[in-house]
Amino acid sequence: MKFTDFNLKDTIMAAVTEAGFTEPSPVQRDAIPLVLEGHDMVAQAQTGTGKTAAFGLPIMSMMKGDGSVEGLVIVPTRELAMQVSDELFRFGKLSGLKTATVYGGTPYGKQIDRIKQASIVVATPGRLQDLLMSGKIKINPKFVVLDEADEMLDMGFLDEIKNIFTFLPKERQTLLFSATMPNAIRKLAEQILHNPKTVSITKSEKTNTKITQLYYVVQERERDDALVRLIDYKNPEKCIIFCRMKKEVDRLVAHMTAQGFKVSGLHGDMEQKQREVTIRAFKSGGIDIFIATDVAARGLDVNDVTHVFNYHIPFDSESYVHRIGRTGRAGKTGEAITLVSPNELRTIKRIEKDVGTKMTTQVIPTRMEVQNNRNDELIARIAETKVTDKAIDLVKTLQHDLDIVSIAHLLASMVQSELSVKGKDNIGLGLEEIELLIERAMQNRGNGGGGRNRGRNSGNRRRSGSGDRNRHGRNGRSGGGRSSRNGGGGRRD
Repeated sequence: MKFTDFNLKDTIMAAVTEAGFTEPSPVQRDAIPLVLEGHDMVAQAQTGTGKTAAFGLPIMSMMKGDGSVEGLVIVPTRELAMQVSDELFRFGKLSGLKTATVYGGTPYGKQIDRIKQASIVVATPGRLQDLLMSGKIKINPKFVVLDEADEMLDMGFLDEIKNIFTFLPKERQTLLFSATMPNAIRKLAEQILHNPKTVSITKSEKTNTKITQLYYVVQERERDDALVRLIDYKNPEKCIIFCRMKKEVDRLVAHMTAQGFKVSGLHGDMEQKQREVTIRAFKSGGIDIFIATDVAARGLDVNDVTHVFNYHIPFDSESYVHRIGRTGRAGKTGEAITLVSPNELRTIKRIEKDVGTKMTTQVIPTRMEVQNNRNDELIARIAETKVTDKAIDLVKTLQHDLDIVSIAHLLASMVQSELSVKGKDNIGLGLEEIELLIERAMQNRGNGGGGRNRGRNSGNRRRSGSGDRNRHGRNGRSGGGRSSRNGGGGRRD
């Protein structure tokens, strides 16, 4: 199926073509025809499956552009509001359809002015309820979308959602999108939707097959060292590290910054301007590593994230799917890496079963393996470097006091000193230990731990099977790599 098969409005189709879209995703394929037929709809689909286009394209294709607010999209967080608004603007700009983004932390006046000029309002529940209850705005949208409904439920917005719908017209088309369908969401759907059609992406479509999923078993005290070692070895172009708590984000930002990485954090206590600056910096390449909580990163849409790291394994399978869905987007491959302690191995097996996926066990590379990678990269870079006139002049100057072999040794020593790998030789458990712990965990479900023996059998170590090489090392990428500092992060809880 192609997007041309949907018979969208010409200006909307032109925007789709301009965006480079050709074939719809599964949720778009199933949802768009139902929306165009005028049905209310409940769609169960994961983050990153193309939900915004699934509802945005058909409702904008049916809009008249008469100067009133015809569409309302309600989302759980400010970050998702900005993401959805940006994408809807891209789809609607050729049709003259303007969007307004409404969330807390910004002046009411500016938002109200934008709403008066908008065809579509994208709003978070708290601020939208305030505007409606105070009488500052009155809107009569023909199309209403609840996006990430389960996340709004988890964040405690159910009462706000119910209240908001008392201010909306009864004659409307309502679409509800949710990754999961707990009873509270089903009851809400019964209250606000009329004879809805159902779209559900099957479990086999939940995880992206282009994402390689790995896990490493480490002792609790080794998490920081393991994370740094893996980033040194993998050398991701752009990565996200997920943490469970805000205070953990702040601590890890400080630790990674001290290690010389370009890093920033995102969580709910940060001021809105700082959040926006941080997201823009990550998208533009100003920072390489983004450390975030699940809620803060909900809806974060960056297509060139090469790696996702789970500093701690998430509590539930749905969160795991959401996290790893930040990589492997827009047809690209990605890698999802999870750090687990010995007593978390049963959780790994449970997630594998719930999600219908397979995670591969690997061993943290040794310090020498990372050093060898860096040396290989250095040799390759030297071989590919073009000789400049300034370099020739420099060598001639040095030859007044040194022979050519000494000059080569000294220059190589200068470069290699910047690529020296720090830390202890071995981190985490070996393969035999991990396999034994998994066997014990499966045999005795009442015993969550096991295996405190930390001795390694070097004959059982192996390199990471991803085949990627550490391109330039932490301090050697692009003539300086991650040596620059970024004072990102936010306040503590």
